[in-house]
Amino acid sequence: MLSKRTSVQALAFTLLLTYSLFAAAANLPDFTQLVERAAPAVVNISTTQTIKKQTSRIPQEIPEIFRHFFGELPEGLQQEPSQKNHQSLGSGFIISEDGYILTNNHVVENADEVIVRLSDRRELVAEIIGSDTSSDLALLKISAKGLPVVKIGNSDKLKVGEWVLAIGSPFGFDHSVTAGIVSAKGRSLPNETYVPFIQTDVAINPGNSGGPLFNLDGEVIGINSQIYTRSGGFMGLSFAIPMQVALEVAEQLKNQGKVSRGWLGVAIQDVSRDLAESFGLEKPQGALVANVDPQGPGAKGGLLAGDIILQVNGKNINISADLPPTVGRIRPNEKGKFLILRNGSRKTLHLAVGERPDDPQVSGKKNNDSTSPVLADRLGLTVEIMPAGLKERWFVDNGVQVTEVSPESAA
Repeated sequence: MLSKRTSVQALAFTLLLTYSLFAAAANLPDFTQLVERAAPAVVNISTTQTIKKQTSRIPQEIPEIFRHFFGELPEGLQQEPSQKNHQSLGSGFIISEDGYILTNNHVVENADEVIVRLSDRRELVAEIIGSDTSSDLALLKISAKGLPVVKIGNSDKLKVGEWVLAIGSPFGFDHSVTAGIVSAKGRSLPNETYVPFIQTDVAINPGNSGGPLFNLDGEVIGINSQIYTRSGGFMGLSFAIPMQVALEVAEQLKNQGKVSRGWLGVAIQDVSRDLAESFGLEKPQGALVANVDPQGPGAKGGLLAGDIILQVNGKNINISADLPPTVGRIRPNEKGKFLILRNGSRKTLHLAVGERPDDPQVSGKKNNDSTSPVLADRLGLTVEIMPAGLKERWFVDNGVQVTEVSPESAA
């Protein structure tokens, strides 16, 4: 009797477990239809860049120090310049039927040629309409009509915990699909002060850069841009540029070939717990104005050192990193509504922002005048501004890239 009862209980448990598993599976999203609709508008991007370098025919067994003691080497052992074609891969997506494509700036930066491969395997040469280093975005154009386009979503409505999906070309594997959830919004990363990144756990690898991030409605809500890693591979931290930021940048690149951003001319810092208490705030929030450029738009609009900026156009400023992208989205010379805390009282300022000075832009065509004549004359070096991709690879914030060394120079 006991054995029969135990068998019945075991059967009931098995049925309950099976039902629970089916129920859980039923609640998981089905990405198949989404991918079928969206994938045709995703493209593979390959670039070619000519890099000048010095090659040496000096046998490896001859130490370099011997040059100092024995003077010039025989003519057959001299260094001579050469050229090397560097190729890179990335992703992008079509935003208009007549061939406009969005991708990352670092995918096409300094490229001599950009080739776009469509989902039907056609390969077309793309023109760089414009690119923006501050947001790491680029707008391309191919000569084609009737192309499939992505559906654009509103990244401002995206919620933490939502399912998202990426389509791209990791390591050149076209139209690879990975999925995950939104881990956080409004992330600030070094040297990317104008982008409030979307953080996800979607698997992103080299070649995914510039590819779309979709929500469950099949709408693009972000552009996969970079990952955080200590190993060189994916570690569960991926970052995407919000689509609302990308659309504003793309519009300016299309209309004027560059991006103009709002600027206040102030130095800011976070509000610590101690500062919040001293200013009478219930919790740390806002951006504390530490210094004001006397000739800047902030000073002209009435901002003072010691003010805490709490809101801009109704958007809360939770930390100081929230301020640059929020102000940057205001067009130069347009007025913004700033809620500030001054001497314990809240006050609203309506001030016109200026244009960010010396905003590093990349024109539609490759800049062949980026070398430094001073360095070239004095040291025998030809240098160029270091591409964003190299900065990321070598974990540096600034510097130049040596592209050529004169054989008889001091260098």
